[in-house]
Amino acid sequence: MSSPYEGEMAIDTEYDIVMARKAVRTAAVALGFGVTDVTRIVTAASELTRNIYLYAGSGIMRWHPVSGNFAGLELVFEDQGPGIADMTRAMQPGFSSGNGLGMGLPGSKRLMDEMDIVSEIGKGTSVRIRKWLRR
Repeated sequence: MSSPYEGEMAIDTEYDIVMARKAVRTAAVALGFGVTDVTRIVTAASELTRNIYLYAGSGIMRWHPVSGNFAGLELVFEDQGPGIADMTRAMQPGFSSGNGLGMGLPGSKRLMDEMDIVSEIGKGTSVRIRKWLRR
């Protein structure tokens, strides 16, 4: 990791979920997010990291500051797993293709300001989320 503001990490084990939470918390605090937004960002990152671990087996998380009308933090989660067969269902609270609560994707979307998902069956999934820092 080159700075607390940006980095990249592999997601291969359950412990990587803990490490992802720590890295994202450090970045969000360094960028000046308040306690509530830090919690939202960390929770979304935890859910998306867990999805990679559970459904794809491995992947990568990248994070970096972004700017627009406000400063913000962008997180990107990528895997080469099975992909999401039915995006509409996957975005419904309570739907799970595994044994989870079905809150990972819809919960992450609700916690963040922006979310984009690209998924292709047999090739993997990429999820980009952003939270804007409002002062």
